[in-house]
Amino acid sequence: MLQLTGVHAHYGHIHALRGIDLSVQVGEVVTLIGANGAGKSTLLMSLFGQPRASAGRIVFDGEDITRLPTHVIARRDISLVPEGRRIFPRMTVMENLLMGAVMADPRNLEVNLKRMYALFPILEERLEQRAGTLSGGEQQMLAIARALMARPKLLLLDEPSLGLAPLYIKKIFQTLRELNQDHGVTILLIEQNAHHALRVAHRGYVLQHGQIVMTGSGRDLLASAEVRAAYLEGGGGAAA
Repeated sequence: MLQLTGVHAHYGHIHALRGIDLSVQVGEVVTLIGANGAGKSTLLMSLFGQPRASAGRIVFDGEDITRLPTHVIARRDISLVPEGRRIFPRMTVMENLLMGAVMADPRNLEVNLKRMYALFPILEERLEQRAGTLSGGEQQMLAIARALMARPKLLLLDEPSLGLAPLYIKKIFQTLRELNQDHGVTILLIEQNAHHALRVAHRGYVLQHGQIVMTGSGRDLLASAEVRAAYLEGGGGAAA
């Protein structure tokens, strides 16, 4: 479904991505782990051309999207849950959900809303509440639900557990597993919590200084002594 081949990206003179080769197959959960500043969020944003890949090729669902404008890519059945949630705090929960449905077929609106209520019952209880008054965990649920309202083929998530209480972290990862296993959503996940991320992932990549340095199944990476030392046992990359 998604294929990055030899992708480079720059922020001015900073060479943020250095020859990235990465793939996500239909029905997979793929996770990307790495220390802060490794280039994880840059990789996600490069899919939308912000920053634009300076070299290499990005193919989604059989189409080369490397040079497409951002607003065109946004209509290609890809949804992003950004780091920090970035909900619309002054808008109600319902209004946030409707914003996520802008790209979707309006005939499916009620069906999509009911699907979100089933995934996140608390949101149905808070429909008229301003989103900014929700707890951090509830805001993250809303951010995911908003992205899903477009019925994407590929769901991108950037640090969905960041700053959440353990109870909400557990709920978020349970939901990701359910979305993949029960609803067939393909997921590319960037996550600071390497343990949870690799447990839910079919495959994973380790990113260091803008380069992929290791790849394997989620299970194999969890068992890797190098990964455990760096990301699972208080090593220098544990903050990912």
